[in-house]
Amino acid sequence: MNTVESLQWRYAVKKFDENKYLTDTQLNTLKEAFNLTASSFGLQPVSLVVVKNKEIQQQLVEHSWNQQQIVQASHLLVFAIPVEHTEKDVEKYFSLVKEIRNTPDEILNPFKEYLMGSFSGKTQEELYQWNKNQAYIALGNLLTVCAIEGIDSCPMEGFIPEKYDEILDLKSKNLQSVLVLPVGFRAEDDFMKDLKKVRKPVNEAVLHID
Repeated sequence: MNTVESLQWRYAVKKFDENKYLTDTQLNTLKEAFNLTASSFGLQPVSLVVVKNKEIQQQLVEHSWNQQQIVQASHLLVFAIPVEHTEKDVEKYFSLVKEIRNTPDEILNPFKEYLMGSFSGKTQEELYQWNKNQAYIALGNLLTVCAIEGIDSCPMEGFIPEKYDEILDLKSKNLQSVLVLPVGFRAEDDFMKDLKKVRKPVNEAVLHID
């Protein structure tokens, strides 16, 4: 399939085949794709928590409005952002830039000082919203990569983050969950499997200004 055909094939799976699992290669592709996701200033504030434990997945179902895809899926991907985002995170980024690119301090420092000032002037609530926006970028990227790789998925906001954080012990890692993506393979009896995709005509959704 080409890219458009893959996106036509994709849909939000309502029932996964519980007996099918991603290969290590497929999972590694998703992890690499997540790590290559674009992020504002390249700071990568989003972490990906990969859950492959049926007991834990089952515990999370009741905190996901009983959506069974959580436990049916091969893997459950949880997008998490920092509880507190500090200037240390900016420092780590610039240390990594220097290590990988060997960029001199005199080139890095003006941009570093700008970001430091920008972060110090924001409240944690403002940083939370900014980081959550970055998580949506990562989610969109993985939805597309899943489609191209022939992996099914179902993006979810319908869950109780506080319960996820507790069960996955995210707070100890200074993380909080914001989005969920079960991945795997559609069940043959998923009622959505053969339904036509409902979308506006392209000429209504896309505006041209020449």
